[in-house]
Amino acid sequence: MTLRYHAPYMEWAKSRPAARFDLATSSMLACSIDDLPGAREAIALDGSNEYGFPPLIQAIATRYGVSTEQITTAQGASGANFLVCAALLGIGHDVLVERPGYDPLLAAPRLLGAGTARFDRDFSSGFRLDPDRVRRAMTPSTRLIILTSPHNPSGVIAERAALIEIGQIAEAHDAHVLVDEVYLDATVASRVADGEQSNETRVKSATAGITAAQLGTMFISTSSLTKSYGLSGLRCGWILSSPEVAERLRRARDVVDGTGPIVTERLATLAFEKLDHLITRSKTLLEINGSLVRDFLNSRKDLEWADPQGGTVAFPRLRDVTDSRGFVERLHAERETAVVPGRFFEAPAHFRVGFGGPTEQLLGGLAEIGAALDARAW
Repeated sequence: MTLRYHAPYMEWAKSRPAARFDLATSSMLACSIDDLPGAREAIALDGSNEYGFPPLIQAIATRYGVSTEQITTAQGASGANFLVCAALLGIGHDVLVERPGYDPLLAAPRLLGAGTARFDRDFSSGFRLDPDRVRRAMTPSTRLIILTSPHNPSGVIAERAALIEIGQIAEAHDAHVLVDEVYLDATVASRVADGEQSNETRVKSATAGITAAQLGTMFISTSSLTKSYGLSGLRCGWILSSPEVAERLRRARDVVDGTGPIVTERLATLAFEKLDHLITRSKTLLEINGSLVRDFLNSRKDLEWADPQGGTVAFPRLRDVTDSRGFVERLHAERETAVVPGRFFEAPAHFRVGFGGPTEQLLGGLAEIGAALDARAW
């Protein structure tokens, strides 16, 4: 039987062979226990977290300048996105999803029986978010518009004016806009301008309170401690929404997984206390690695790309090639280097490169990509 909810990228990501130079992951370099001072002391197996550990809910609300009634916790950003779909969608509803896109965002509505339509973010326009494309793709049954900012896989940030216009489109159709912002803090971290302030002060002022959820009640934002902070092992995610939507999200969570693990939520609360330290760690690494990626891509006449405005990934395209699969497979088989084939994002001529890992690994991987491109043997 054909699975209507299959997510091919996730299946590939979980089962692919290991690589010496792994540039296929999009997460930040994982934190060690020593990167989170006090973690050992914070671990406990008890505590009230029926609708989220109260100190964690308060920490998230404070970070974004919203009320605690607007916060729902979840199992990572993926769990957060699924809860949104579960709370708002059903059979007979349509969902509008960006293309290229992250395939779980397409599979989750299908799992719930909703129809899916698409709007394109074109490479020719730098993957810019175009409200007119959204408007033309709307159907009478559209109840949710799903997009990412920064865009996964390109790293391009949605312009505020475009988001506002899309919010107006959604409101006119009695729909909501889900913005997956899991890379957003890494984006801000890698783009804070130098100045007189200390590094941590600049990062704190730049990251606090930036979210699409503040643009109106039709917006819902999701994020986690994974992509920007190197804490994927915690699986701590959250949803920012109107209180009315949050109530529906809590009812959905009653059915999906009840509550989050108290150990995770206690450690996540500690992480929020250290968030400025953690984002400074990310900023330092991404400034170095982002510069290396930009220099490499700018040096290659056989690649085209849209500059990732932040985040941890880039999405170059092979010139004069319709499908990168042969290149990607030989890169792994012959040079022990992993990148993500563009076909998983419905853009087969592209491949995705992650640069949130160790700098030494990135340098080795870029060198192998360059050698493979020079060989032109795929």
